[in-house]
Amino acid sequence: MSARPLLIIGNKNYSSWSLRPWLLLRHHGVAFDEHRLLLDTPAFAREIGDWSPNRSVPALRHGDLVVWDSIAICEYVNETFLDGAGWPRDAAARAVARSVAAEMHSGFRALRTRMPMNARRRVRGFAYADDVRADIARVFAIWRDCRARFGATSGPFLFGAFSIADAMYAPVVLRFASYGVAIEPDLQPWVDALLALPAMQEWLRDGAAESEVVAATEAVA
Repeated sequence: MSARPLLIIGNKNYSSWSLRPWLLLRHHGVAFDEHRLLLDTPAFAREIGDWSPNRSVPALRHGDLVVWDSIAICEYVNETFLDGAGWPRDAAARAVARSVAAEMHSGFRALRTRMPMNARRRVRGFAYADDVRADIARVFAIWRDCRARFGATSGPFLFGAFSIADAMYAPVVLRFASYGVAIEPDLQPWVDALLALPAMQEWLRDGAAESEVVAATEAVA
């Protein structure tokens, strides 16, 4: 299939699920187009059904094919454009990478609900509920385990080279910055490496330049 893929995304300041496949595509230099829909607007409600069967972002269009849901898009990108480079080559590392990516995809409901992504914002004195603290502790445990077992000697990311697992946890790094979660010192090098990616810097610049505001997210304090 030769058509250039089109990624449908939400606001870059707010859309954590959009960031994940966008970061994977951009980091690996895959040529793609993007179409941004403004979250929580009448225009989004009118248009999203034309792009995504589950009426959510992100969605990827590649020729006549539509793929929706972040992790499914990442898997498709990995198979179609990356020759498998989106996951670790080692089978054991790849199995763990898929496990932690799936855990991010299906879990951490308290963290995702109570600390919505708002990349521009910095909140001081944010009060963490116990369930959020438990999610934060689990995230740190995952990052530490992946770095210690698979990444420590092979590169700066969770499994050495940048992978879909890093993309899945990228919005969590932005959430922690927004709500003042202190990164534990041994994990700071991974966070620094992720934030230093040119693709991540591009996303953050674009998000900072957006003028739209999602009131419900801004109300979290």
